[in-house]
Amino acid sequence: EFVSARHSQTLPCAHKQRGNEGKMIAAIYDRRSIRKFSDAPIPKEDMIEIIQSGIKAPSSKNRQPWKYIVVQGREKEEMLEVFRRGISREENERALLPQSRQHISAAKYTVDIMEDAPVIVFVVNSLGKSILSELTPEERVYEICNIQSISASIQNMLLSATEKGIGSLWICDIYFAYSELCEWLNSEGQLVAAIAFGYPDESPRERPRKSLNDVVVWRG
Repeated sequence: EFVSARHSQTLPCAHKQRGNEGKMIAAIYDRRSIRKFSDAPIPKEDMIEIIQSGIKAPSSKNRQPWKYIVVQGREKEEMLEVFRRGISREENERALLPQSRQHISAAKYTVDIMEDAPVIVFVVNSLGKSILSELTPEERVYEICNIQSISASIQNMLLSATEKGIGSLWICDIYFAYSELCEWLNSEGQLVAAIAFGYPDESPRERPRKSLNDVVVWRG
């Protein structure tokens, strides 16, 4: 559960802090996907500030299509049972992602990671349709725009957590138990992602990145 006292543990920072803009750049460079968490609880005021950072994200036509469901404690234990049941159905019965069976073992590992994280936040597109729905081209454009907005919201939350020394993992393996999790969450809208939050129990190195020349085209 949440606690009121703050923890002083911080992620190692490779950049000097130079005011707010320096902190923001440092968080971008220092953020890592954390897969090992300590059992230290996260202060509720820190989680509120992290979520507020998500709410501050830009959104298409200011629709603000995000909704956050914070899960912890016994509710988290129940959710993990549902998640594992969904993965079992995906593996042995009717699969939503039949061409992605090679990733099921990684999804099982993700559930184990979530078990150690003290807080899980599910992110829902409150304006989204079912992923099984047929969409008109205009509806698909709206869906794409709203997902972009929600992605900006998630990134804000990850960077805010990094600044506070709190680790995070952006999770898309929810789709291996999609119908089960949607039923358990019982929330209108389209489930998009989950985020695990907790104090890191590891200091992973930066993953390789494509070079600037590989991803940028300058015109004019």
